Amino acid sequence: MIHELPKLPYSADALTTAISAQTIDFHYGKHHQAYVNNLNNLIVGTPYENATLETIIKEAEGGIFNNGAQVWNHTFYFEAFSPNPQASPAGRLLRLIESDFGTLTEFKDKFNKAALSLFGSGWVWLSLNNQGHLEISQESNAGNPLRKGLKPLLTCDVWEHAYYLDYQNRRADYLPKFWEVVDWKVIADRLG
Repeated sequence: MIHELPKLPYSADALTTAISAQTIDFHYGKHHQAYVNNLNNLIVGTPYENATLETIIKEAEGGIFNNGAQVWNHTFYFEAFSPNPQASPAGRLLRLIESDFGTLTEFKDKFNKAALSLFGSGWVWLSLNNQGHLEISQESNAGNPLRKGLKPLLTCDVWEHAYYLDYQNRRADYLPKFWEVVDWKVIADRLG
């Protein structure tokens, strides 16, 4: 199986109020593409040569896991954005957020705190657990909650390449802009 860089559902300059076209060019066009290329090279002749990304995330180790998870993570991250997003959750998703975190503001505060306190590079996730509750988790490097049996709904990339061109080392300035382009309809669709 040859893995490919998925096409973005918007143009590179569509999110410029939050993420510049230059960041999209480097983050999506160079970093994401490099993970795809690396994965395709690493899986040749291995048990993962015809595996899905989900199987690679759940079973692989080392470079195959790291690159496969990064392909999946980045795709999931970029696909959550829209230049015209549904700005707030509704329906079942909103009810779960309110049940598990109090209010949307309290949820965002907890998510942002997790993003700010994650040391080094990685991802912050909102996932649905097996008990039907939402949880926030931090994952270093290429970590993904699929490996723990969770259903990912939303992720924030806190590797510096996700925000450095626009915000330098100011992760705290990146997070409010992240929320401006998150499309809650996409997140609700992932919930099902």
